[in-house]
Amino acid sequence: MRILCLLLACLFAAPHAIAHGSDRLKVTETILLDAPPETIWAAVGNFHDLSWDPAIARTDGEGGNTVDSFRTTTLRNGGTITEQLVIYDATRMTYSTFLPHNDPAVLPITNFSTILTVKPGPAGGTEVVWRAAGFRGYPNDNPPPSLNDEVAVKAMHEYLRAGLDALRRRFGVPNGS
Repeated sequence: MRILCLLLACLFAAPHAIAHGSDRLKVTETILLDAPPETIWAAVGNFHDLSWDPAIARTDGEGGNTVDSFRTTTLRNGGTITEQLVIYDATRMTYSTFLPHNDPAVLPITNFSTILTVKPGPAGGTEVVWRAAGFRGYPNDNPPPSLNDEVAVKAMHEYLRAGLDALRRRFGVPNGS
């Protein structure tokens, strides 16, 4: 009986495992800044204010920093994305967003999530860690070249890096960094 159950489990699980053509892709970008964590958090900690990020033209939304709030972000390239706030912890200076549906022409990623964390740097100043994860814009097998894993990873890195580079220009980096 045990062997029969195991065979049935494999039979039902195998098609689902094979059918999924894309793995969850993850990237992390980090920067050290020459300002106290509280100063950096004051600049980045409002879910509805992305004025610090040069890729963003405008952000609209309601609900403040309340979990399950949504923001619609208009990118400078004209596209829009709508994100949901899923975690917000001002004490730990971190928040997480989720983009459940997306036009892959705007951002070649589906089920895109981010976690932004501000913390004391290893030698003073502040370390900002921004993580992202998602699936390529075409989740099935044999994606077109414009929606493959490499394009999705590159887009995630560029999205995060643009914001962190803007913070570097605004606050500088600690000496020796």
